[in-house]
Amino acid sequence: MMIVGLTGGIGSGKSTVAKMFKELGIPVYDSDMEAKKLMETSTEVKAAIMDLLGKKAYGKDGLNRSHIADKVFKDPELLQKLNNIVHPAVRKHFLEWANRQKSHYVIQETALIFENNAQDKYDCTILVTAPVETRIKRVMDRDKVEKQAVVDRINNQLKDKQKLDLTDFSIENLELGKTKRKVKELHLKLLALASKF
Repeated sequence: MMIVGLTGGIGSGKSTVAKMFKELGIPVYDSDMEAKKLMETSTEVKAAIMDLLGKKAYGKDGLNRSHIADKVFKDPELLQKLNNIVHPAVRKHFLEWANRQKSHYVIQETALIFENNAQDKYDCTILVTAPVETRIKRVMDRDKVEKQAVVDRINNQLKDKQKLDLTDFSIENLELGKTKRKVKELHLKLLALASKF
């Protein structure tokens, strides 16, 4: 089975593109959602996060997302340490999930393939792009956060120009009809590639 990495900066619309692949019958693993679950349920992950960020990383309601975001998104070194805890746990969980799927290919939707130099873990990669101002507006509308909070998060990710040099395929996500057509075209290419596995 072929493993495809789907990535894009915050607000690029990678989840929208992932949903389009799901509608075509392709299994998609949402790394952000699964990471959040593992951060809440995995004893090992929780202990390592508390060692790194202190006991305030968890409150009576579970993961204290605002505390974690305040600490890591302005400190790239601390963010990398957090990623070094969460990403291996997510990767292990993804591979177990992928082995249970019955499809020509599966997609792992994840934000930081190139930032983590993880492109070699995939048979091919897809980068979803959109202009930075569009991404900022999308995230501000979606998450109800201030512009600077979004800019800080974008600044912790590689620029699209750098990622375009590293990816196998790209989809510009500005107009949904065009994005959907591009996904269908890419799906056919991926099926042809997967037949060689």
